[in-house]
Amino acid sequence: MTSRAKVLTVEDDTHIRRLLRAALHRADYEVLEASAAREALSLVEIEHPDVVLLDLGLPDRDGLELIQLIRSRSKATILVVSARENSEEKVAALDLGADDYITKPFDTEELLARVRTSLRHKLSDGGGAPLLAVGAVTIDLDRRRVERDGEEVHLSRKEYGVLAELARRPDRVISHAQLLRTVWGPAQEDKIEYLRIVVRGLRQKLEMNAADPRMIINEPGVGYRLRPSGRKN
Repeated sequence: MTSRAKVLTVEDDTHIRRLLRAALHRADYEVLEASAAREALSLVEIEHPDVVLLDLGLPDRDGLELIQLIRSRSKATILVVSARENSEEKVAALDLGADDYITKPFDTEELLARVRTSLRHKLSDGGGAPLLAVGAVTIDLDRRRVERDGEEVHLSRKEYGVLAELARRPDRVISHAQLLRTVWGPAQEDKIEYLRIVVRGLRQKLEMNAADPRMIINEPGVGYRLRPSGRKN
């Protein structure tokens, strides 16, 4: 019998916490709850949740700081669920270790879909990379091979680097700075135009219509995400 995935909600608003509890129970997750940072850290260390749904506006500590503390203690997926919607906050959360960012007010079905995706694509350290199918495109990270309609697509080193980084965490936003840091190096984190040129090339080679991308999705001011379905929400 497979144990249920554990989801920790860190939220000081009683109404939202109740809403999350009902949605997660309906989806058959084991739900843990914390209303403050201190309680959240204790549950992370004792219960080892698979996913953490984290509000940034907590009474005893800023949520951005809490991201770092959770990340230093756990491999759990961190999904920020916050009313803070400016790009700077989103970028900061992702760069500090969050895996995704959902803005309040949120649709519970979308939130559950993000939780399912995070669990489905979670990779254990040292484990093999998956074969990811995105519409007509397949990405084999083990073999460093990309195909479209069964034919190999030849990518430049930078194009493959960006695509691989997105494919390792499908349907999660990867910030501009993180992509630049990983593919180009730390000294190039502010060269967003480099990244735009490479993404443009990837779309031309992989998308059905590069002018209307369904696979590599732009999150304005934040970064990019790879949609496994190949469809826009």
